[in-house]
Amino acid sequence: MLSVRRSVGAFVAVAIGVALVAASLLLLASGRPQTPQRLAQAAVVVAGPDASSPANPFPPDRPWSATRTQELVARLAALPGVAAAIPDRTFYAQPLVDGRPPRVHGQRQDANEGHGWSSARLGGLTLTAGAPPRRPGEVVVDAALGLRPGAPVALLTAAGSQPYTVTGLLDAPGVHVADEVATALAPGVRAIGLMLAPDADPERVAADARGVLGGDGRVVTGDGRGVLEPRADARTRWIGMQVLTATAALAGFVTIFVVAATFAYVVAQRRRELALLRAVGATPRQVRRLLYRHALVVGAGAALAGLLVGAALAPLLGRVLVDVGFEPSTFRVGYTLWPIVGSLATGPVVALLAVWTAARRAARVRPLEALREAAVERRPLGPLRATVGGLLVAAGVAFGLATAVAGDPQEGADRALPMVMALVTGAAVLAPVFVGPVTAVLTPTVRRRGGAIALLLRAGARTAARRSGATAAPVLLTVAFAVLVSGMIRTSTPVYATNRINAVNADQVLLPDRAPGLSDQAVEAASGAAVLPTTVFVEGESAAEPIRPLTVRGIDPAPFTAANRMLTVLAGSLADLHGSDTAVVKASLAGTSTLPDRPYPVVFADGERVPLRVVAVVSDDSFPGDLLLPRAAVRGHDQSALTEAVYLSAPIAPPAGARVVDVATWAAEVDRAEDRLVWLATLLLIGVTAGYGGIAVVNTLLMAAAGRARDLRLLRLAGATRRQVVRLVAAESALVVAVGAALGGAVALVGLLSIRAGLVAQVGAPVDLVVPWSVVGGVVGLCLLLALASSGVPAWRLLRRGSTVDAE
Repeated sequence: MLSVRRSVGAFVAVAIGVALVAASLLLLASGRPQTPQRLAQAAVVVAGPDASSPANPFPPDRPWSATRTQELVARLAALPGVAAAIPDRTFYAQPLVDGRPPRVHGQRQDANEGHGWSSARLGGLTLTAGAPPRRPGEVVVDAALGLRPGAPVALLTAAGSQPYTVTGLLDAPGVHVADEVATALAPGVRAIGLMLAPDADPERVAADARGVLGGDGRVVTGDGRGVLEPRADARTRWIGMQVLTATAALAGFVTIFVVAATFAYVVAQRRRELALLRAVGATPRQVRRLLYRHALVVGAGAALAGLLVGAALAPLLGRVLVDVGFEPSTFRVGYTLWPIVGSLATGPVVALLAVWTAARRAARVRPLEALREAAVERRPLGPLRATVGGLLVAAGVAFGLATAVAGDPQEGADRALPMVMALVTGAAVLAPVFVGPVTAVLTPTVRRRGGAIALLLRAGARTAARRSGATAAPVLLTVAFAVLVSGMIRTSTPVYATNRINAVNADQVLLPDRAPGLSDQAVEAASGAAVLPTTVFVEGESAAEPIRPLTVRGIDPAPFTAANRMLTVLAGSLADLHGSDTAVVKASLAGTSTLPDRPYPVVFADGERVPLRVVAVVSDDSFPGDLLLPRAAVRGHDQSALTEAVYLSAPIAPPAGARVVDVATWAAEVDRAEDRLVWLATLLLIGVTAGYGGIAVVNTLLMAAAGRARDLRLLRLAGATRRQVVRLVAAESALVVAVGAALGGAVALVGLLSIRAGLVAQVGAPVDLVVPWSVVGGVVGLCLLLALASSGVPAWRLLRRGSTVDAE
């Protein structure tokens, strides 16, 4: 019953879906954390206690103090099988070339890190030229910088630019200094690498090391060392995982959507053949099994083809993900078993899910329908379909209301996606009901001036509502997703930038230039409010969160108060924020809006534990982060902390590693890297949706053209010219695209209005709704072009090849 020609569309849709799923799963499986290069030769690594917090998913480990580090190194070095225990000291250091940080290695975090020379042994690094650093003022740098041994170089640290002499070169990013210099710059240690004797058993050494640590850290070996990868790489890997997961989920959803529409259309076209099967004795169960078997064959074949394509594309896509910033530079694609099995299972499962409703409808065909000549549909919707569509729309409306009242951006985004999926699916299920009313709205002019063609156009759309709805559904899906996702991004981005501008009392801002932050020298050259961030650690409130990281802002109270328009002091005074043991906390962290009467103990980046005295409590929206500390206190405990920005009170000439911008530019640049990644992900999702929409439109209209050959030849017998018939087919296709675009636009508008309402509730100010007309025009234009080509060309060829006598 279902010929190969009618199965091509479903086969292609499933194959493309499986290819996307296979590539995404292979990339996800390859996205495991990688062992840092600097620790590659340390078979066993002792790491500091793990910290965790929902607000900071990628915090650093809690460090050990200098005293505790010395104790651990001595005890670990004495273990059987350990040749050496080497603390890995990490600090900010960046060479200056021609007075500016170089662009070598792009945004790699380890390119801006310094280590003691002994750490080179942990990574198996050897000099390519020169000698190791033995005293202060000597440094080994990356050979890619183009420097030679003996050359002077300025090394930018958190303190500022310092003169050094290059003594050697390495074929690796970062710099290495004498161990005594590294000890001064990084007294706190988060990892100790163990170099083992040739005959040592890593697992036995690891077990002995755990006995030394007790509960004060963790021991990792083999692939487990990947947990020590740079936090920036972990964050980038997480972003890539979200993009790949969204792509795979969207591919699966749209594949089911498209294949379901294809099977539904085939069943509607072959209703008389199904009735003949019933007339010769086929039971409803046999009809369902026939369709299920066909879907299984199509799904299995498409799964194999899609897997081969996805596996071939995975390495290429992996390189693209690294280039655009969705994966770190250490990312490598590997082939494992479970993504292959999952991809092979996806095809049949998706095909069976897609054919389910069509099989139920086919089983309800009555034998007497084989005698019916008319192709007019009895009713656009059955009771079950109407009920399902109504429930989906209701669910979408409920999620839309939840999005509108969301008080947090992430919470609103989490609710927006199911809202869109429910509304799109519900609108597609109910599409035949809307075909008549939407057609009446869209064709009043055609009705008055179009003559017989217009009459046939309107009558055909109304009498074949299922066919029109099946063709409009992929257009609805494409337009709704494309407009909603792009509109959400363009509506929300300016809101956050405006909030930043309104929160700052400054005209210009001093920002880093090719560096992760500003040095103390740059800050001292400026007049204004400087923010010096660091991370401290406190005891958690549960066994699942034993150590909690807190984000600290080191400030000078007077300029910070002058520059911050959002600051609201609930108790105490920022004027008392001075010395080495005072702090300002947020009300949510303090648990009260009054001054707490107990000290607040924290562990700093140097591993030292200090009880802080709370001198003020502020509202939660006063500043980003958890605590305010005196700037000098932060610098005293974190030698590598870098200032984020200085909100200038007077213009200055930018020092080395810095630049001056106006506050509007600063507000737009704060999330520029994230906005770029979000927009790239948006384009990827739009591309997936538009590609599937195009496949579905072409497939449905090609099947429709083949199924309507007799009708078109009857029109020729009635006196219509070939040109008039082709114009009718093209007009029908354009009308169906218009119906789908109108329904998709309505769904997207509902979603955008809900999102805007949520933004208004979050920021407490009016928000302009940005409709991405360029995206609307591009997507609708693509669908229209494909629809005209896939309906008009086959109709023209059919009328040229066939005779009008064939219609008799």
